[in-house]
Amino acid sequence: MALLGLAASIAAALGVYILHALLKVLYQEFTSPLRNVPGPEFDDRFVGNRLQIFTSVEDDQEGLWTAQYGRTVRINTFLGFSQLFTTDTKAVQHILSNSDHYQKPAMRRYFLGRVVGPGVLVVEEDVHKKQVRINCAVPSPLLIPFDLSVKDHAQVRALTGIFVEKSRQLRDLWADRAAQSGGIARVNVIPDFSTTTLDIIGQAGFKYDFHSLGADSSSGRDELHEAFATISAAGDRAGLMDALKGEVPLLRKVLPRRKIDKVIDNSQAVMRRIGQRLLRDSKQKIALGSSVDSVASRDLLSLLVRANMTEDIPEAQRLSDEDVLAQVPTFLVAGHETTAATWALFALAENKEIQTRLRDELLTVDNANPSMDELNDLHYLDCVVRETLRAHAPVVASFRVAMRDDVIPLGTPYTDRTGAVHETLRHTDPLLTKGQTVVIPILALNRDSAIWGPDAQQFIPERWERSSPISTSIPGLWSQMLTFLGGPRACIGYRFSLVELKALLFTLVRGLEFELAVPAADIGRVSMALVQQPVVRSDRAAGAQLPLLIKPFIQS
Repeated sequence: MALLGLAASIAAALGVYILHALLKVLYQEFTSPLRNVPGPEFDDRFVGNRLQIFTSVEDDQEGLWTAQYGRTVRINTFLGFSQLFTTDTKAVQHILSNSDHYQKPAMRRYFLGRVVGPGVLVVEEDVHKKQVRINCAVPSPLLIPFDLSVKDHAQVRALTGIFVEKSRQLRDLWADRAAQSGGIARVNVIPDFSTTTLDIIGQAGFKYDFHSLGADSSSGRDELHEAFATISAAGDRAGLMDALKGEVPLLRKVLPRRKIDKVIDNSQAVMRRIGQRLLRDSKQKIALGSSVDSVASRDLLSLLVRANMTEDIPEAQRLSDEDVLAQVPTFLVAGHETTAATWALFALAENKEIQTRLRDELLTVDNANPSMDELNDLHYLDCVVRETLRAHAPVVASFRVAMRDDVIPLGTPYTDRTGAVHETLRHTDPLLTKGQTVVIPILALNRDSAIWGPDAQQFIPERWERSSPISTSIPGLWSQMLTFLGGPRACIGYRFSLVELKALLFTLVRGLEFELAVPAADIGRVSMALVQQPVVRSDRAAGAQLPLLIKPFIQS
């Protein structure tokens, strides 16, 4: 009876908690200052317009919203609750610059945290600042500093060598497939890019060799690879109960655990065990006096450990072993993203003239193993990379939650449903209140014709050769675009990503020719966890894929 009474008390308390949370949300919605902001009607009564955000990469729905309703838009989310959707660059600047006031939603932090743990991609406020401070000391996939010293140049050059070496392995793998297929092979490039970048971050991150590129699937995957793949795939199997746990932290303790939770726990245990071994090995190398310039000390984990031990960092600001361990899965996620390389090959296969011009430039380099500086000196390669990351930004949108009531400045006034004109989102005008969500449409801003011109939807690397400025209004970290976001929570691994992408394109385009294996009109886009991937419209059941015809390039 005592246990039944305890259970009843817990259930009653939980019911009161849920009721209070629901009433709070309902009150916030019915008094929301966004209620008079113009916007689209319900696309779906249950999920609102959220599905349109995820499918907008195909039909430019977000661009249509801006054209129809302006830059300040109210969209509907679950059960009709409102969110602010803004392409107003002044508002975006304000939101991204005030990262403590606008944080990642609890649900997204929960799901991302299940993959990477309490790493720099998940934590907020002071914990985030401390982890960034240490990561700033190493040229990692999380950050390569703006102002590189001679020593840092040597480290980045070593990483570039890894990029090129793995790119050559991928090139040779595809050339062998072409030879076995009579000179030309049909290849879905996504899986091979995935294994290539996994091998790259394994070597560059912690001197760990996954041996995944070109491995026979029947031989099984490396233990760490299997654990990482299992956790990464867990998001695709998330259900309503997971969503509730994401929104309400208390429910993570009281709701029953599912089978997938145990699978994730087991995979995290494997990653933790291997991470502890890698951390121990790094500390031993440093204790033995291994030079930072030696081959043995060039992995990013060793550099992170060494930076964390420097005398100029106060004890209170040092990362604990737990914090350092949390960076291992973070390195894997940050260094494993392949979407940009996939879309780059799509653009080059669709535009043969651009592919030819790029190859001609790459063949002017006598060195088949270029340094970072040599890669960065290739002007047209740089234009192709910039245009790829503009027109095919991997992340479609970013979400932020207001942690307090705030005044949001606007660059473009808007007219509400009553006909009143508003210069800002503030107390006397609509106010963004604590707990409300803001959607920042990265891809829509990167392809906004009012900013980039009437050809914004087209892939034109030559736009980066124009004498007039491309864009000065988007508050992005890099190249006047929002691909890597901006402000304190911008993507701090962008320089690593740029050098890796340039190394891949340098090696692959010099040695191979690429054509689309299906008509360009049959290539669609799908958003998976906010990352856009190509699909074949006539074969959507196959999931993300980009089939290309690949053959060796024979120089005349």
